[in-house]
Amino acid sequence: MALVVAENGGGCGGDFGCWVSNCNDSGNRRSIESYIVVFLRTQKMGNFGSCFTSSQPFSIDTNFILPSPLPNSWPPGEGFGSGIIDLGGLQVSQITSFKKIWSTSQDGSSHVTFFDPSPIPDGFYMLGSYCQSNDTPLFGWVLAGKDVSGGTLAAPVDYTLVWSSTGSCYIWLPTPPEGYKPVGYTITTSPQKPSVDKIRCVRADLTDEPETDALLWSSHEMNVYGLRPKVRGRQAQGVSVGTFMIINNSDAASLTSLSCLKNNNFTNLTSSMPNIDQIDALVREYSPRFYFHPKETYFLASTKWYFTNGVQLYHSGEESNPIPVEPTGSNLPQGGSNDGTYWLDLPVDETERERVKKGELKSCEAYVHVKPMLGATFTDLAIWVFYPFNGPSTAKLGLVDIPLGRIGEHIGDWEHVTLRVSNFNGQLYRVYFAQHSGGVWVDTTSLEFLNASNNFVAYSSLNGHATYPVPGLVLQGNDVVGLRNDTAKSDNFFDVKERYSIMAAEYITEIVELPWVNFARKWGPKITYEIGVEIEKLQNLLNGTIASPISSLLSLIPREFSSEDGPIGPKMKVDWDGDER
Repeated sequence: MALVVAENGGGCGGDFGCWVSNCNDSGNRRSIESYIVVFLRTQKMGNFGSCFTSSQPFSIDTNFILPSPLPNSWPPGEGFGSGIIDLGGLQVSQITSFKKIWSTSQDGSSHVTFFDPSPIPDGFYMLGSYCQSNDTPLFGWVLAGKDVSGGTLAAPVDYTLVWSSTGSCYIWLPTPPEGYKPVGYTITTSPQKPSVDKIRCVRADLTDEPETDALLWSSHEMNVYGLRPKVRGRQAQGVSVGTFMIINNSDAASLTSLSCLKNNNFTNLTSSMPNIDQIDALVREYSPRFYFHPKETYFLASTKWYFTNGVQLYHSGEESNPIPVEPTGSNLPQGGSNDGTYWLDLPVDETERERVKKGELKSCEAYVHVKPMLGATFTDLAIWVFYPFNGPSTAKLGLVDIPLGRIGEHIGDWEHVTLRVSNFNGQLYRVYFAQHSGGVWVDTTSLEFLNASNNFVAYSSLNGHATYPVPGLVLQGNDVVGLRNDTAKSDNFFDVKERYSIMAAEYITEIVELPWVNFARKWGPKITYEIGVEIEKLQNLLNGTIASPISSLLSLIPREFSSEDGPIGPKMKVDWDGDER
């Protein structure tokens, strides 16, 4: 994917699209987030030339605060928002206040600062230090632990020096007693080993296998990464501690030195997950406004509107006898697999078909899937929206825009954003913006908020409906040729909190899934064109210089419509049970 110059003229102005970067699809998605951070910093600090001077304070020197204060308390419930979660004899508390220990640089960005959590509640112990990039306001957390059953925590027996910096910073790995594992480092500014009472190791049965998250800082000696459980999803028990991992460039095996936590109390999800009233409060507090491009013609629709406006269910071998779909999808086949025997299609009448394609924004609805994440220490609110039709794509070749005929068109288009909320305090920490076959996580510090509220903005791209955190142009492809993803504000928008329903929350028995949620087949018919034929048509119309790179578009077409089928519904996608890609 490449971020390219938006055609808005005159420098950076105020559009994210004017930042230029190259990051191929196999690269680290964090690079996209870094450009978002740079863009937002320059909006607050002036032009690009001044935002990195030594006279400017680091962003991390200030604490991030949401635009609007959170409620003094969430609606009553069992354990959500109580500040403490029991992982099975080990209680953990999320610490969000810190004492600065050391920074990797005093004169620029792209560096990090190390912190100790402070203060720590009585009876709790530090499990590890915290690290964050200097480019964003301080907004993070680490877990502290309390042994409530006996034997879940133990002091280290010694320390191993992991890294030091010219006599000013020393990072220590705790040496655990037998049967225990460290889940974080401790840091000093002197070469003397810290007290063994400063930190605690965790009993092995309460730990899980880790993997590196985003790269925080790199030097010629080592890399600093965030740390997360290797296995993540709706049913996974791994818990992030909020700590970091140092990978020595000469010792790739150093990843095995730390662990994540594990929630052994995972069967009791109501002890930490939000109930229905709390879910509603979270959606009202944080949900996005979707802005549509001024040239957009294919808008959202509710499933009820879609089904009651002539959409029909087709069955292979009986194509001449389609069945109108009931408003709740009650006559859709349930379960099974996407075996190609059933699919949905728009009305046969061409006038009605074109009308339904355009959706109905005034009655549209969002659908929320609520699921535990990171061992039920966080709640993911996956907010799904439905478009009856995905419009055609446009290619960009240098300064030339090339309409791609019917390429990109398909019937039925499910898109989503996911809010990751802490179960300790109800704080929104990250948002995932789905973009075609992938997407990007954006920290709360880099969201665009609406006025003085905690509701944020999501931009829907023209025709293709991928979601982005800032307006402008994102080019899906490379420097030579790519597919345009244009976003901008217009008078057409949708506030999720105005019309939504909870379509699924498997841990809440009172929530009954509507029949359409369990429809495992395609929400659109087989596409009636072949992408290769469409490309060939374009090549015949263009000269040789342009026609050659156009052929590379075949590999850029998102898989859901290069497969010549409509999309499957939310529950059939990997995002439903797994973590976001």
